[in-house]
Amino acid sequence: MPTEPLSQKDIEDRLLELPGWSLEGDRIARAYRLSSHFAATAMVVHIAQIQDELNHHSDLTLGYNTLALSVNSHDAGGAVTEKDFELAQRVEQIAPGHGAS
Repeated sequence: MPTEPLSQKDIEDRLLELPGWSLEGDRIARAYRLSSHFAATAMVVHIAQIQDELNHHSDLTLGYNTLALSVNSHDAGGAVTEKDFELAQRVEQIAPGHGAS
């Protein structure tokens, strides 16, 4: 059974709970700055672990000391769903431990 897309209002309301996150087209997204390339890479690995636990995967872009993440739900036709916000919240929980801002 496919996941149900969230309404525009639901997305906007949920984004208020996630500072730094925004709606970019049909995806929610956030960029992080870290202290080094190693720190950014370690955060990518940690996010990959969370994604495997949730069985929900984002697009990750690793820079020298930056990390960008964007996500939507393919099983909902590329719309934003509750699963995307669950992933975003989990990433927000681990970000401080990596020194991400």
